[in-house]
Amino acid sequence: MSKLVAGMAGLMIAMGMPVAAGAAVLGPDAAACTGNAPAILVHVEGLKSRSGMLRVQSYGGNPKHYFDKGSYLRRIDVPVPASGPVDVCVKLPANGAYAVSVRHDVDGSGKTGMEDGGGMSGNPRLSLLDVLFKRKPDPQKVQIEVAGMTRVSIVMNYVKGGSFGPVAMAAR
Repeated sequence: MSKLVAGMAGLMIAMGMPVAAGAAVLGPDAAACTGNAPAILVHVEGLKSRSGMLRVQSYGGNPKHYFDKGSYLRRIDVPVPASGPVDVCVKLPANGAYAVSVRHDVDGSGKTGMEDGGGMSGNPRLSLLDVLFKRKPDPQKVQIEVAGMTRVSIVMNYVKGGSFGPVAMAAR
């Protein structure tokens, strides 16, 4: 993973982009977050481990279909960096209303397991039953307005016992 981070930092320097020590924007759309083109810079917080893969998906169109299987506009899969901030850029077709989901595949198996985590734009609270029955949150709670490059912070949630929430909450 350190080779990927170093490679991205080198690319950013070559493109004249500022790079903070140890920081890199991840994913194939990284360059889209350098200007004012429509893009979402997703800052992922609260990872329970630094292993596996992250999947970031953007959704647009009819808000009633946000998070429907296969309805994403763009999907980015990146390895979880060993350290440092986790920022993934997702380019978009135009300014407007969107939603974002993040999935942390802890073991990198490509299959959803009970150890895996997830989060959405707006950071809506979901119960364990919502997760198990795949209930979607209210579109108004996850929708974000994109005008140029827009930053979004997503707090990851994990199952712990009978709860689903951020690592600190799930540990209670």
